Amino acid sequence: MPPPEHILLSRTDSIGDVMVTLPMAGLLKQRFPGVRICFLGRSYTAPVLSHCSHVDQVLDLNVFEQYGPEAAALELRKLHIDTVVHVFPRREVAAWCKHAGIRQRIGTAHRWWHWLTCTDRPRFSRRRSDLHEAQLNLKLLAPLGIVEMPSLAELGTLSGFQPPLPDATIAGMLRPDRTRVVLHTLSKGSAVEWGLERFASLIHALDPERFQVILTGTAAEAERYRRELPVQLPHVTDVGGRVDLAQLVALIGGCHALVAASTGPLHIAAAAGIRAIGLFADTPPIHPGRWAPLGRDVHVLMAPPELRNAEPLAQVHAITPERVLALLEDLPRH
Repeated sequence: MPPPEHILLSRTDSIGDVMVTLPMAGLLKQRFPGVRICFLGRSYTAPVLSHCSHVDQVLDLNVFEQYGPEAAALELRKLHIDTVVHVFPRREVAAWCKHAGIRQRIGTAHRWWHWLTCTDRPRFSRRRSDLHEAQLNLKLLAPLGIVEMPSLAELGTLSGFQPPLPDATIAGMLRPDRTRVVLHTLSKGSAVEWGLERFASLIHALDPERFQVILTGTAAEAERYRRELPVQLPHVTDVGGRVDLAQLVALIGGCHALVAASTGPLHIAAAAGIRAIGLFADTPPIHPGRWAPLGRDVHVLMAPPELRNAEPLAQVHAITPERVLALLEDLPRH
């Protein structure tokens, strides 16, 4: 089979999942110079995908769903895609790609509909593997002749992610004379949370003459954390509910560090090259071996070894504010 010229990567779940898929695009560009890469994602992940240099075109699942099956397949056919990798399996997307006549269609063997819709079905288990999610994604590239397994450090250099410069609105929120730290305190239930009382202790411990603390989250999350965090302190800037994802990406890129549980903003911070401090439980399948962010300045914090068998919530709560503070105070002064 000739080498691919136009590849579609389909990953239609959350921001963090998309971020750990970007190195796959980088590896494909490296292996097949000149290849064109489309990425099918949800509309809310488009602001992230649009800042990946390896992605030539972003397709919106929400738009394709409105077309209906026949029209969706027709739209894909117009793009002249020759290879699709179903990184996140979706039955309807697999059907569209088959009906669009895409030559090579790759999807895990563990979805029955892929036996009807895919030409190549690599067999591997995510559940029983010790590999990182970004490495597991690469198992799907075996039909393209890519069988080597890069290290996490190598994958961290392949995302091609570059956040935009802050616009006037975001720049007005950032203090150039301070070390700027984003605290993304909540997770909408997608991760084990550290607890607002620990974030409050951290805020009080940060030197207001050196640091600017920026609180982020949705409007609903902000309504919750404002009741428990010292948002009135002079070194705290509360932007919860005031920025969309595109602005959040620029804001993170304009800061020096971010502290969060295993959330999309943590992965954005790591890929942007700022200090990403992740708060994790050492419990499969949510442990950092599977979901640690990828980047040059990543720091994963977990409970002391003697507590690693405790419940995930107890593990994360055992991470002290002092450990996070030490990583922030170690940042270069600005």
